[in-house]
Amino acid sequence: QVQLVESGGGLVQPGGSLRLSCAASGFRFSSYAMSWYRQAPGKERELVAGITSAGSMTNVADSVKGRFTISRDNAKNTAYLQMNSLKPEDTAVYYCNCRLVRGDYWGQGTQVTVSS
Repeated sequence: QVQLVESGGGLVQPGGSLRLSCAASGFRFSSYAMSWYRQAPGKERELVAGITSAGSMTNVADSVKGRFTISRDNAKNTAYLQMNSLKPEDTAVYYCNCRLVRGDYWGQGTQVTVSS
């Protein structure tokens, strides 16, 4: 079955960095685009970044442009989100997502808290 497992979240001070990982299984990882979303308390889930199947094209939300980078390693079936210059407003649960023909899949999420 399809599984997406996020890791790498935690508590970090403003200006700090974290790298999130999303380990995928149960489907041909290298054939599908991957995305990261986040959801802050009381807010809707929003798209943070996306990457094509081969990793040749990426996009990031304006709110994180220049600070966050999405990447992937198809040999390891893993997608990453490198987050630099973190701000308190980046505090949220971060989710990995893939959209397959058979459905839309999400990980369990990983909490990122940016606070001094």
